Amino acid sequence: MTLAFDGPAVVGALAALDKFMRALNAGDEAGVNDAFNFPHVRLASDTVTSWEKRGDYKLERFYARAGEGWAESRWDVRRVIHAEPHKVHLDVQFSRWRRDGTTLGRFRSIWVVTNQAGHWGVQARSSFAA
Repeated sequence: MTLAFDGPAVVGALAALDKFMRALNAGDEAGVNDAFNFPHVRLASDTVTSWEKRGDYKLERFYARAGEGWAESRWDVRRVIHAEPHKVHLDVQFSRWRRDGTTLGRFRSIWVVTNQAGHWGVQARSSFAA
C-alpha cells in the first residue's frame, strides 16, 4: 500500500530529517544518534559503513570528512520517492557551509527513513558526499 506523499509516514520521515540536521548543526552527538534507527548504514565513496546501535555514531568522524571550516549543513532538496506506512525513501540534497557564508559543497543522496516501534529515524543513506 502506497501512501499519499503528505501522509503520516512522510510527516514522520521529514521530522526525523529535521531532527538530524538540528542535532548535527548543534554538535549534539546523542541527538544525531536519536535521529537514526539502527543498524544504520551509510554508503559513500565506495565504502559501506554501519553502526549497530544507538551511541555508535560519533561526530568526530563526520567532522573529519565535512571539509575545512565546516560550520553548518542545510537541506536544499527533500523529495519523497516512495512512501509506505513504516518506510519512506527520499531524494535529498544538502549543502555544507563555512561560517563566512561560503559553501563547501552540495551533495545528492538517497535516504531511507523507517519507523521502528513508533520511532521515525534515518536507517540508511547513500551519498556522493565524502
